[in-house]
Parts: sequence; C-alpha cells; structure tokens
Amino acid sequence: MPATPRSRRERPAKPALTRAGIVAVAVEILRAEGLQKVTMRRLAQELDTGPASLYVYVRNTAELHAAVLDELLGTLPPAPADGGWRERLEQVLVGYTTLLLEHPSLARSALTSWPSGPHYLDLIETLLGLLDEGGVPRERAAWGVDLLLQRATATAAEHAGEVSREDWDSLGRALGQVTERTHPHIAAASGLLLSGAPGARVSWAFQALINGIERTAVPDPHD
Repeated sequence: MPATPRSRRERPAKPALTRAGIVAVAVEILRAEGLQKVTMRRLAQELDTGPASLYVYVRNTAELHAAVLDELLGTLPPAPADGGWRERLEQVLVGYTTLLLEHPSLARSALTSWPSGPHYLDLIETLLGLLDEGGVPRERAAWGVDLLLQRATATAAEHAGEVSREDWDSLGRALGQVTERTHPHIAAASGLLLSGAPGARVSWAFQALINGIERTAVPDPHD
C-alpha cells in the first residue's frame, strides 16, 4: 500500500536560522570534509534550506570563511601569564600559526579575507597589549601587529599546496651544486639556506620581526 501523504503542518518546525548557527555548522563541515566543502550550497543542504536564505546572514563565501576562522580563534588559550613580554608574544603568535597550520586552506583564504569578529579583535588586543608592555611605541605596535599576523598567516598558507619530497630534494641539490664563480653567496650559504627545524625557523622569524618592530620608526605622515 502506498504511504499516506504527511501534511506539512505535522512536520516538526526547523530551527530558525542564525548567523551563529550557520557558522557552527560550517566549522563542523570544515573539520569533517575540509574548507573546499564549506560552500553556501553545502551549508544549505546541511541546514535543509535554500542557499538564498543564507545570504541574509552571510554576504558571500569569503565572509563565511572569515567567520569560520574567527570561530576557531575562540579556541586559542589566553596569553601566558609567566615570562617576559617577548616570550609571551611569541607564544601567542606560534599558537595562532599552529591553529592555521591545522587548516592551511583557511589560512590561504585569510590572506585576502580578514576576519573581523570578536575573537580576532581579542587576538589583536592581546598582541597590542604585549607590545605596549614592552614599551613599543603605539604607532610601531599598530603597524607591527599587521606584519606579525601576515607572517603567521602566510606561513600556514604556504602549506595549503602540497610540496613533494622530490621538489624539496631537487631544490637542495640545486643549491648544493652552484659554483662560487656564478653564485658565490649561495655557495657560501648552501648548507644554511634549508637548515633548521620548522619550529625553530618559525620562532626565529617572529623574534626577528618583534626586534625589528621595536627598533624601526614609523614614517612621519607629514614627510
């Protein structure tokens, strides 16, 4: 016997759409299937609605990805309470980089679509506070935060594309085979260019940037 048609009025009401609910589902899809699946169409399917309904809450996919990143930033621990301001600043930046390295495609998206949610603002506030604690002039800290976050994001975004071991080895061989006659500086530094553990290089990069931010004056806007 054919099933008796069910009235729409008897079906349970769907939960009302909210921006927070949309972003929460997007985070679930990201963790389960990757950023490439975090699309308006995929979200609409998961939420049992039409894609057009989502644009009331999120303007486009880029804004959605930025909101997803901001949601993930809420999982970062607060700045360490112990240690000098430089060490604590570096630890916050390494934590941010580590989070992005877990989702390198999201980091690549963040290079062009910056988040602007509450957790991202909290991150900026933390960085500015630590730089202020170190006596870094406010104008240098303001420009420096942008530089530090760009470095963290670019480091993680670099891993969005797969680099084969063969490509890495080929680069190492190419650097090792140059001659002092044609490339004297590369020849002298060939053993150093690719040296060091990844974590050590990330740490060194942040230390170098922090030192530079502290010592480099911002141009006078009237010059």
